[in-house]
Amino acid sequence: MPTDTPQPSFVLVRPQMGENIGAAARAMWNFGLDRMQVVSPRDGWPNPKAVAMASGAGRLLDEARLVDSVDAAVAECSFVLATTARSREMTKPVYSPEAAMRETAKRVARGEKVAVLFGPERAGLDNDDVARASAIVTVPVNPAFPSLNLAQCALLLGYEWRRAQGGVTEVEDAPGETGWATREEVARLARHYEDRMDEAGFFFPEHKAANMRRNLLNFWSRMPMTQADVRMMHGVLRQMVRWKDRG
Repeated sequence: MPTDTPQPSFVLVRPQMGENIGAAARAMWNFGLDRMQVVSPRDGWPNPKAVAMASGAGRLLDEARLVDSVDAAVAECSFVLATTARSREMTKPVYSPEAAMRETAKRVARGEKVAVLFGPERAGLDNDDVARASAIVTVPVNPAFPSLNLAQCALLLGYEWRRAQGGVTEVEDAPGETGWATREEVARLARHYEDRMDEAGFFFPEHKAANMRRNLLNFWSRMPMTQADVRMMHGVLRQMVRWKDRG
């Protein structure tokens, strides 16, 4: 079983090589992290090459959660970080690894669930993955060679997580009695608005619809929302639809 230590979940999205999954497990366990999720690994699961590379961290692979989508991996989280070396045409907070793990430590200390997304080795996270995140983590690397190996990225974030552990006890920016909204609750809200906007003909012209939907999801994902906020926004839309129907 995973340890009881409160910590973020490291989510490996569509990893391609078992060796890199195993090396990422070693990097995580070096810094006391043992919550791994694996999204649609290319070479199937379990992976013997991952086990061989993990060495003393094989327990993380035995306990890793296999899921088929990013949505499933982050459903219970209220804060999601996407690691990327490339600039994205999305308005989101951008953190350094150090700042990202300080923010993560604060949130975890007050009981929130946090996930960190790591993309596949060849091209990293795609835009739809990043749109689901609350914020971006980027590393000031050589612009002529910005690509980090999956395990290197996990090691870097694990190291900064360990450094951020010193004395994080404050409970600030508390959400009140209802708690922070999870990614699943925000995703349901996004679908509610998307469905009604689709009925109203908002996603036009057709060739721009996919990008418009992604921008809408990005809007909701980067917004810190409480469960009360989500309920209110559902209610606002339902009332607007009722008002339209009465007219």
